[in-house]
Amino acid sequence: MVEKACKNCRFITEESTCKNCGGTELTEKWNSYVLVFDAKNSELAKKLDAKMPGKYAIKIKL
Repeated sequence: MVEKACKNCRFITEESTCKNCGGTELTEKWNSYVLVFDAKNSELAKKLDAKMPGKYAIKIKL
């Protein structure tokens, strides 16, 4: 399956629904990603509003 990024929270998934925010607006048009291991203590995770560990898209193309 193709990895898709959630347009709401940028979480990358292969599912049809985002596990991070529950959103259904997913896109295949994203570029670059960051891995979050510790969402509670990471400054980058706070800036991305990442609630759980995983892949997050840095840029979503419109």
